[in-house]
Amino acid sequence: MVFVIQIVSITIRTIEEKTLPLFSTYDFFFVLTFILILISFFIEKVLKTDYAVLLLNVIGFCAMVQNRLHSPGEGVLPTGWDTVHGLLILHVIFANISFAAYTVAAVFASMYLFLHRKLKQKKWDNTVRRLPSLESMEKYTYTAMLIGTPVLIVSLIVALMSIVAEGRYILLLDSKVVFTLLALCVYVAFFATKKMRNYSANTMALWAILGYILFILNFVSNSWSAFHQWVGV
Repeated sequence: MVFVIQIVSITIRTIEEKTLPLFSTYDFFFVLTFILILISFFIEKVLKTDYAVLLLNVIGFCAMVQNRLHSPGEGVLPTGWDTVHGLLILHVIFANISFAAYTVAAVFASMYLFLHRKLKQKKWDNTVRRLPSLESMEKYTYTAMLIGTPVLIVSLIVALMSIVAEGRYILLLDSKVVFTLLALCVYVAFFATKKMRNYSANTMALWAILGYILFILNFVSNSWSAFHQWVGV
């Protein structure tokens, strides 16, 4: 039902604004919630992992609450960026997809660490029995990170093309760009050193969570960003 309401809402706003509603923090989190719901459907039907679905829904709910409490509902293309309108749309869409993928990675990584600790302490309960195996959660975490990383790289390349096309090179030092690069470096460093260091699944889970924390800080930095203050003004 929520999924249908979101589709209708996006469709109505697209018709009214004659463009995809993407250029505000509200829109970003709205689309993110939409993607997380899609992923939740897939996990519920294919992977049949109740706790992952629950955690994703909680994150999606928090994003919607954040929208209602803090973010404006309308946003427009930032002034002076009309010539790269299409590139900015691609940038935001790819950024949304990558963040959703990293959210999934962080969820399964957290579940992995929880189950690993429970098994190490030899504590068996109904929660442990309902969780996927450690091997499955390791696979899901790795796959989500593997999807999110190249998508984020493409998003950053598109953003760089937008900045270069507009000649606004000073924005390369923008706080949000810096935090995004730091988060990306965490994931790239993991993949680059994985075979050499032969990381355990436990270590991989910690890398996934560390990268996700940097993404959260990335959104906090939005208020200091000259490039990403999508507030409709």
